[in-house]
Amino acid sequence: MLLFMAMAPNRIDRIFLIVLDSVGVGSLPDASTYGDNGANTLLHVAEKCGGLALPNLQMLGLGNILPVPGVAAVPAPLASWGRMAERSRGKDTIAGHWELMGIVLEQAFALYPGGFPASLIEEFKERTGVAGVLGNKAASGTGIIAELGAEHARTGWPIVYTSADSVLQIAAHEEVIALEALYEMCRRARRLCDERRIGRVIARPFTGSAGGFRRTTNRRDFPMLPPSQTVLDLLLANGLETVAIGKIENIFAGCGIGRSRPSHSNAEGMYQVEAEAAELQRGLAFANLVDFDMLYGHRNDAAGYGAALEAFDRDLSRLLAKLEAGDLLLITADHGCDPAYPGSDHTREYVPLLAWGPGLAAVPLGDRATFADVGATILDAFGIATGLPGASFLGALRGDET
Repeated sequence: MLLFMAMAPNRIDRIFLIVLDSVGVGSLPDASTYGDNGANTLLHVAEKCGGLALPNLQMLGLGNILPVPGVAAVPAPLASWGRMAERSRGKDTIAGHWELMGIVLEQAFALYPGGFPASLIEEFKERTGVAGVLGNKAASGTGIIAELGAEHARTGWPIVYTSADSVLQIAAHEEVIALEALYEMCRRARRLCDERRIGRVIARPFTGSAGGFRRTTNRRDFPMLPPSQTVLDLLLANGLETVAIGKIENIFAGCGIGRSRPSHSNAEGMYQVEAEAAELQRGLAFANLVDFDMLYGHRNDAAGYGAALEAFDRDLSRLLAKLEAGDLLLITADHGCDPAYPGSDHTREYVPLLAWGPGLAAVPLGDRATFADVGATILDAFGIATGLPGASFLGALRGDET
């Protein structure tokens, strides 16, 4: 249960930014360009589940952004609320997170829905020394290891595949290609992908035997380097702490990261955020909770998605109780991945924005023109001048704006 505190001074010392990976709140005006018109991840999950029990998010104002079954608008939300549009081209994880930190991509990452060109595959084989590759097509990660896992075990050839995102994924059985060998393969592939604007190379290790292959938690992402400085770089350069939780360090290729807390699930990620509520002195703790997207959105599992949202809401109550005067909690997302929408890809959607801190105002933040407003607000809170895109809403949170 959230407890009220006396009005705190306007100084903000600690910011906790939680990205609910893929929790979109309705298709953007340009969604039809991406084939996503009508997508609405949160609404459709709630409908498929017959309603959601999210008392903490409802109290903060989630239902004021988008009323959904079980989560209605409340007359006096405790947090400021709004939604944000993505200005960057595409609907990729990296594009969404980069935009939150002040990079707006005018050119989308490259996609290869028909598989990678022969020239890339030949260069990959030459640089890694493998005799051949399997796959080379767009596929589900679980589906392709079920299809090709046995042949991979027989030949030793890695499974290379992509998806609707800008990714080159390499799947290998941990007993066929050792983890470090797989990671090195991905590092060499990364160098081939930069010039082709492929956002991420992802190592996808798995174990098991035919009929029962299963991916492990030893996934590792190898992203393109950010093309310019980010909010994280500026915070670090100004002596502030920057803590990456979950896959944040991978998304930013380690740039601007002071320390990292990897996690393998939403629950572990929230545990790490709570740990930072005890440790962080002054700066930003930036967390990605990936289960919504990875386990449920891409697998069209609305029931699992809804259960994960309810579990997050329960974890959120513990975090709220740990925050104190001088803290700011920001909750948002990076794109949509509507499990009730045709296909299993990301969807081009608005993302929610909730901003709460003891003593801060609870006001409507409206429709923000870019995710970069989050980064601008973070820099504003720490008094860092910048030419990065985005408009700070800090004044609204402090009650300076009417």
